Amino acid sequence: MIDNKVKEPLVHIVKRDNMELWKKWTVRLIAILLSLIVCAAFIVAVVHMNPVQIYQGIISGAVGTSRRAWVTIRDALTLLLVAVAVTPAFKMRFWNIGAEGQILMGCAASAALMIYAGNALPTGLLLILMFVMSFLAGMIWAVIPAVFKSIWNTNETLFTLMLNYIAMQMVTYCIVFWENPAGSNTVGIINGATRAGWLPKLLGLDYGWNLLIVFLLTLFMYVYLKRSKQGYEIAVVGESEDTARYAGINVRKVILRTVGISGGLAGLAGFLLVSGSSHTISTSTAGGRGFTAIIVSWLAKFNVWVMAVIAFLLVFMQQGAIQIATQYNLNENASDVVTGIILFFVIGCEFFINYKLEFRKKSA
Repeated sequence: MIDNKVKEPLVHIVKRDNMELWKKWTVRLIAILLSLIVCAAFIVAVVHMNPVQIYQGIISGAVGTSRRAWVTIRDALTLLLVAVAVTPAFKMRFWNIGAEGQILMGCAASAALMIYAGNALPTGLLLILMFVMSFLAGMIWAVIPAVFKSIWNTNETLFTLMLNYIAMQMVTYCIVFWENPAGSNTVGIINGATRAGWLPKLLGLDYGWNLLIVFLLTLFMYVYLKRSKQGYEIAVVGESEDTARYAGINVRKVILRTVGISGGLAGLAGFLLVSGSSHTISTSTAGGRGFTAIIVSWLAKFNVWVMAVIAFLLVFMQQGAIQIATQYNLNENASDVVTGIILFFVIGCEFFINYKLEFRKKSA
């Protein structure tokens, strides 16, 4: 006689109802410790070095001197701003993968003003214009796919991604006119002698303005998403556009406004890169931050204050990886593998926070 009874699977993946906050952070801490152990095994097996020395090199490279510490903070602030920028669009389920291009457009706007108006305008007015024009440049670059999405329901993921490459080519085109010295195919340091358009020190800190601007924009986004009517509309549209329409929300208006703010903030990250740190522009100025910021935003579950911690940790590891590659003559890819292993564990632990495994019980 054939037994038609279907055998129950050995393991079920079940979504957790909720997990207490301290348990979530315990899981994340365990994931980080496990990643460090795996990294140590990798270091011993592949490069035959003492992992303790490697970790000391990472710490030294990130915060070993006051200069290194401030560079780490500066880069973490820029990454945080980009993460804050993509958050409202992502919360609305508009997959803005184009932050890289929006950053570059903000960079281009700031660089153009520094080059063409640096000697004609007072420093204060020039910086205000750079701030505003960088926001508008990023906003316009983001609104283009938002218009197509809201009217013709195009795929915003592909649209925003392709705009990144167009932005890179536009920057390449600008470099032809801005190259300094001629024939170098690079812009060089803009206004190095006059420092026109450079963010000055604030309270004696080289990157004090970066810190203040990013803090205020992060605070704004927290209030905007959590306490404003427009933040509520973003959440409703993200849950269901049909529900939003039934509630009387103008979905098209919300999409355009939200994506415009998202792109504008990414453009301001370009302003900080050109005016507040590198003082030049190239196709690599964004440095992949538009993509890394997606990881930061998702890991933080759209909590802007948690983003600050994650952004700092990621930049900490990146700066440390650069240091050990130089200090111990390691291949650059080896340091990237260390960072990748840590990211794998940190991202992977979210599965165990949101889901649990239930094993098949033995029959009586």
